Amino acid sequence: MSIFEAIMLLCFGAAWPFSIIKSYKSKSVAGKSPYFLIVVIAGYISGIINKILYSNDIVMYLYILNLLMVATDLALYYRNVKLAREGSK
Repeated sequence: MSIFEAIMLLCFGAAWPFSIIKSYKSKSVAGKSPYFLIVVIAGYISGIINKILYSNDIVMYLYILNLLMVATDLALYYRNVKLAREGSK
């Protein structure tokens, strides 16, 4: 296990709850990019695959946790797009 990899994942992971809360409360897509979120998800999936194939350790759970948070933020993005469309009718 790399302590520095774990610290990096913890630091990145600390930001996602704030983004999720903001997306949920604001019901706005302003400042959000689904493409960015998809790229981040791809990165976390790559990290998980690397852990499974080469270095299966507890850090993999941090990748999974972060992946779930980014996926939640992406789902909220699409919910907010839908809400915006319904509100403009």
